Amino acid sequence: MIRLERFRWWHIAEVMPMEEDLFGAEKWSEWMFWNELAGGHYYRIALDDDGTIVGYGGLAIVGEQPRPDEAWVQNLAVRRDAQRRGLGRLLLDDLLAEAARHRVRKVLLEVAVDNEPAQKLYATAGFEPLAVRRGYYQPSNTDALVMARENAND
Repeated sequence: MIRLERFRWWHIAEVMPMEEDLFGAEKWSEWMFWNELAGGHYYRIALDDDGTIVGYGGLAIVGEQPRPDEAWVQNLAVRRDAQRRGLGRLLLDDLLAEAARHRVRKVLLEVAVDNEPAQKLYATAGFEPLAVRRGYYQPSNTDALVMARENAND
């Protein structure tokens, strides 16, 4: 049974090997995670039965309350041996529910143009391609596809 919990500072060390495995040279640094958590952004971890982190995701909400303009899915990752079990969707749904609680108008994200499985996941959640950011991911110079989803929270 997978459970979602708040991502806390002491989880950073445990997610770093997963970040390295999944993203290589383009991985986030510990400082980047510290910065996101210190900024009060919404971050969740997925834990398996024995309490091991098998995934994580984050959401940054931008704009004034009570109706922020947008939110960005900052990252979404599932450990390789736990993929294709619905964990990415579970984490994404949780992030989208948080955006809905804040009555966010639009949720956006960036995904590598060559990451078709992630793009399919996002499309099933209502995200549509919006733009391409050339050479966004460094050092590989991989393009990022910007995807967006409008929220009907009126």
